[in-house]
This record gives sequence, C-alpha cells and structure tokens, in this order.
Amino acid sequence: MDEFVWSDTPGRMAFPVAKAGWPLIGGAAFATLILALLGMSALAVAGLAATFCICAFFRDPDRVTPNRPGAVVSPADGKVVFAGVSQGGEFAHEECRRVSIFMSIFNVHVNRIPAEGRVARVVYRPGQFVAADRSDASHRNEHNAVFVETDDGQKLCFVQVAGLIARRIICHVQAGDRVRRGQRFGMICFGSRLDVYLPTDISLTVSVGDQVRAGTSILGCFTATERTP
Repeated sequence: MDEFVWSDTPGRMAFPVAKAGWPLIGGAAFATLILALLGMSALAVAGLAATFCICAFFRDPDRVTPNRPGAVVSPADGKVVFAGVSQGGEFAHEECRRVSIFMSIFNVHVNRIPAEGRVARVVYRPGQFVAADRSDASHRNEHNAVFVETDDGQKLCFVQVAGLIARRIICHVQAGDRVRRGQRFGMICFGSRLDVYLPTDISLTVSVGDQVRAGTSILGCFTATERTP
C-alpha cells in the first residue's frame, strides 16, 4: 500500500476556498444583501443560491499525495477522455503518451503538479474557445503549458486548456521553480481540460472513462524507477 504525504500544508478552514473565488463570492454576497434589504425576497433567495454555487465551484479541499517513487499523479479532477500514444506537437518533440482529463463545472478546478522536479519553462498561447472535449481543443484553444524535468531526467508537460465556458487560466509557477508532486499550481475557471504529455516508457494506470482526483490519483509510473535492482 502506498504511503501518503501532504504536498501543501493543510488549511485551517473547514471549507477551503481558492483565493481566485473570493472576489466573486464577495460580490455575489453583497448583491444578495442589497436585494434582501430592498425587500426583493425572491431575488435575494436566488442571489443566496448563486453565492453558494460559486463557493462550491471554487472549493479547494486539502489532498494527500501518494509517496511512490516515479509516480505521476493527476493534475485535475475529472474524467479521463484520452489515454494512449500521441504525437506531442508543440508539447513533446516526439511520440509520447498523453492523458487528457475533462473537468465539468461540478469538479474541483484547482490544479496540482503531477511530478516532482524543476519547471523548465511555461508557455502561454492565446486561442479559441471551442468545447474542451474536442480532440483538437489542445492546439486550437487558449492554453498554458508547463514543462517540468524530474531529478531523474524525465521530461513531462501538462497543459491547461480553456474551454467553451472557461475563459480564465490561472498559473502560479514560472521557469526555474522547484515543484512538488501534488502541489497546487493554478486553476481554470468554469470547466475545461488538462492534458499531460509523458515519455513513452511510462506505464499508464488509467484508461478512458476513469474518474480521477488531482494530486491523489496515479496516472502512471516511470518504469525506470520501478525496476527492482
């Protein structure tokens, strides 16, 4: 059985909320208060419901991460819509393995680092906003790619892809940063997709249709680190 570690220090709140959500939550709560003071009961109830929905969307639960050597964990909550061999294009110079995870508006949208290492570069590209579950969304849509090199020299890339509704990509890491597996690094607001590009020698442990959780679910393991001496 895997051991688990805290990649981020657990929060003190019973219901943690991502910082990006506080302005929206505060605005919705203020509008609800004004409606209530004006006696507009029906609108105030609707505003209260909207406030709770925004809180739920920006929830940021603490997570423990498997402490397994060579493991690559999911960067997002959601459903695996692709897992297999792919041509990386701008995200990998040769044939690779790709895992694509689609996040609905009901999933937690805080993103986490898949593997420990150093950020080699971060590349943002503006683009379109077609449905994120389309096969060409990774290249057509606005996206933000984070390239990481592990201490063992393995290279991987994970890409935040905007979707039909998602119009804001948040990324807190930059080139040169040292990152931990399971560490929070950003989020995509209001539903989208995460693509993970991995070397071909990795052994994937997920398949299409699987539900995964950011920082907790293992997508695969580098075979070189899993061999017995």
